Amino acid sequence: MFRYVTNLWFPMDIASTLPFQAIYLLFTGKMHRGEVFGFLNLLRLWRLRRVSELFTRLEKDTRFSYFWTRYCKLICVTLFAVHSAGCFYYWMAVHYKTSDDTWIGAQVPDFEHENIWMGYTYSMYWSIVTLTTVGYGDLHAENTGEKVFSIFYMLFNIGLTAYLIGNMTNLIVHSAVRTFAMRDAINEILRYASKNRLPDGLKEQMLAHMQLKFKTAELQQEEVLEDLPKAIRSSIAQHLFHETVETTYLFKGVSDDLITQLVSEMKAEFFPPKVDIILQNEIATDFYVLVSGAVDVLIYKNGTEQFLSKLGAAEMAGEIGVILNIPQPFTVRTKRLSQVIRIGHQHFKQMVQQHNADGKKIISNFIQYLKGLKKEMLEEIPFVTELLDDFDTENIAPIEGAQYHEAPNNSGEENIEGTSPTSAPTSDILPVRVIIHGHRPDDKTNDGGEMGKLIHLPDSVEDLLSLAEKKFGKRGCTILVADGSQVEELGALRENDHLFIF
Repeated sequence: MFRYVTNLWFPMDIASTLPFQAIYLLFTGKMHRGEVFGFLNLLRLWRLRRVSELFTRLEKDTRFSYFWTRYCKLICVTLFAVHSAGCFYYWMAVHYKTSDDTWIGAQVPDFEHENIWMGYTYSMYWSIVTLTTVGYGDLHAENTGEKVFSIFYMLFNIGLTAYLIGNMTNLIVHSAVRTFAMRDAINEILRYASKNRLPDGLKEQMLAHMQLKFKTAELQQEEVLEDLPKAIRSSIAQHLFHETVETTYLFKGVSDDLITQLVSEMKAEFFPPKVDIILQNEIATDFYVLVSGAVDVLIYKNGTEQFLSKLGAAEMAGEIGVILNIPQPFTVRTKRLSQVIRIGHQHFKQMVQQHNADGKKIISNFIQYLKGLKKEMLEEIPFVTELLDDFDTENIAPIEGAQYHEAPNNSGEENIEGTSPTSAPTSDILPVRVIIHGHRPDDKTNDGGEMGKLIHLPDSVEDLLSLAEKKFGKRGCTILVADGSQVEELGALRENDHLFIF
């Protein structure tokens, strides 16, 4: 309140609301209708500033349509300009020395004695005709003052007309700008597909994905979310996806902290029907959790497409390739409009490495899931049968960076092939897997045609040689990789390296 009272515009606000004639009558006891009060009443135009501020607030208020608010403002501006010009033009005719030499006197002699509404009608008619640049010529300036006023009014109309046309064009185009963008994007896809002679099926998938992108833009609102603080984005992700992720088989029984960290960076993606989310044999970098919709799991075998299974909400796709670090064994295709959330391999790995117990639970869930897969699906996953035979789900290797010690096992059994129960290995979600062969890299006959063995890399070279002796029935002393280099440190080996022990 104090700020408003001390504002420079406060006296003008008071002056625009004072009833000057009533105040004059109160102090003098006489009613005065002089022109001076007419000029003082012009101070009320100052209140138009408040009207402008009102429209500004309404345009920012999301409870009201921006289009209709702006449209009403343009109408009010136009009516006020027409009304003001007509009234001033009529006032000039009334106060001219000879009424016959005025724009209205030439058409309506002795117009001062006519009804005021007749004069107002003539004034509005002239003002609108002039504003719209129609110019019938039946009402036109007769004296110098009227001609000067008409000149300035027509110049003002140029700016007012440009303002009205510009705003109306902007409102109309703004409502259709997304349609224009979608049509341009679709035309670009069609030109690209035609130029590169893409198959019709692939072209239809591209078009369906582009159309869905525009249809779901209001649901995703990526631009809006990017401007929000990270804490708010994380809270939104928790609200949308936390319950879905914790109900998937892979994360059952894990801590709420791990799920919270995984979900914090998740974003939803939409896929239209009959679109491939994952392609068979592509590099496994991400896996997906279905929020809604349904997908088919397929394989291409002997040149034909075979259906394996169907996945629905709260189920996962692509995690086999990510966890086993192999190319994706299946193609995953949507049956209908589906919403999925993507989990990146690196993000997943970093989060799980910090939760040793949760990592063991995840591997346990994963192994149990593999054991429940159909036989035809297991046949498409390399080494999975041998992995399930050798993997002890009750004693799972710890997450990388976490040391543990267990009591010696009297039975002499091993936790994971090549890892004794008293060792302290460091591993990823699964220990590093390598493929061992019982011959030299350049000797293909000593192996007797036997395939290599997929094992979990033990802690030492001695343990690796002992494991190879167990597998091939002969003791080796040298370890080479495929290019003939001798292995001296196991830490230098990578996932799926081929080792030749002889």
